[in-house]
Amino acid sequence: MDRPVTFAICGLGIRGMEAYASFQKLHPEKMKITAGADPDAQRRTALQAEFGVPAEHCFVTGEELLLQPKLADVMIIATQDRQHVAQALAALDKGYHLVLEKPISPLLDECLALKKKAHETGRVVVVCHVLRYTEFYSTLFRLLREGAVGRIESLDAIENIAYWHFAHSYVRGNWRRADEASPMILAKSCHDMDIIRWLVGVPCESVSSYGSLDWFRAENAPAGSASRCLSGCACKEGCPYDAEKIYIMNEKSGIRSGNHEWPCSVLVNDPTEEKLYDAIRTGPYGRCVYRCDNDVADHQVVSMRFEGGATATFTVCAFTAKCYRSIKVMGTMGEIEGDMDANVLHVRRFGQPEETLDLGRIPDRFAGHGGGDARMMDYVCELIAAGGTQGLTSVDASVESHVMALAAEYSRTHSGEAVALDGFTKGANG
Repeated sequence: MDRPVTFAICGLGIRGMEAYASFQKLHPEKMKITAGADPDAQRRTALQAEFGVPAEHCFVTGEELLLQPKLADVMIIATQDRQHVAQALAALDKGYHLVLEKPISPLLDECLALKKKAHETGRVVVVCHVLRYTEFYSTLFRLLREGAVGRIESLDAIENIAYWHFAHSYVRGNWRRADEASPMILAKSCHDMDIIRWLVGVPCESVSSYGSLDWFRAENAPAGSASRCLSGCACKEGCPYDAEKIYIMNEKSGIRSGNHEWPCSVLVNDPTEEKLYDAIRTGPYGRCVYRCDNDVADHQVVSMRFEGGATATFTVCAFTAKCYRSIKVMGTMGEIEGDMDANVLHVRRFGQPEETLDLGRIPDRFAGHGGGDARMMDYVCELIAAGGTQGLTSVDASVESHVMALAAEYSRTHSGEAVALDGFTKGANG
């Protein structure tokens, strides 16, 4: 292909605009956005101003965009979870290749329907499991395939969400309710289910899981707390979940530290301190974390058994100081321990000196999923330009992680019952 790969985008929010569209600014020779859709007029205007998209190719909804003649090679679908599959099926019928934000859907039958449609149309569907594209996990994958620790026997992985991130996304935010979005283990951690399956290298046979919504509940609201953080709350000073602290003062997430992007940009377009204060006073992100309508688990563990006997555990928890992932892989000839925040892997081959692999500093504030966002977009552009047909994070691969996550949620809500994945999938197929 002697021109940039062209993209249309459904959903101009944090993922659509900040994570994926921004790749055009880095590599205009590889990517060109030609159309987009979002209900927010300011975001449509920003798409025109920042990326040169003509006004006549900017639409209010993805459905309106999908009624038009095909306007690009690839469609990025970065709308809310329960909109994904209907838009994806229509896009495949229209002739688009797809970059699909995860999760595919909280409904397993929809995931399987998209997989079937992708095969029928022969189009590329890349699901945004961006962790596979990072230097951290791609290096770990290479080491394991090279036999650095022998045969994998067990794996432990932890996702530290960070207290303020959980309060933002899963208590006050768009993913706070499973019936409106997805269970937390799918919305947040299908990334991790995908990575664990990829690293182990064989199918997962069964899972069991425990967890609950334990803390962010009305009965845990301290005496003197108010319904909103800026409405005379007597507990404000000592509350780490105070919205003013998170969006204004926090050294990582707050605007006074120079952060004008996520999570501040979720509250308002083009954040300023004044606009953020207005949003905290009146909008959903200023509510007391103990008095929201959230229902997703705030901590969960998953135990997994894989074909051949390997086992894995995964822990995801709201109650951590930092937002990062860590992992330990134990094999017959050694172990590898990794800290994604430090971007370091420690390789310990039994009977040999430890080897530390420093994978380098990741420059931006939130690391774009460890650099995976940009690396995935580069991969997609190269794949489509070369006429490739099967991506690293294809819909086939992604459906496996969704089955694991949805089975784990079933187990969590059924007293930790062990769930055989083969039967779980067949049940969804009817």
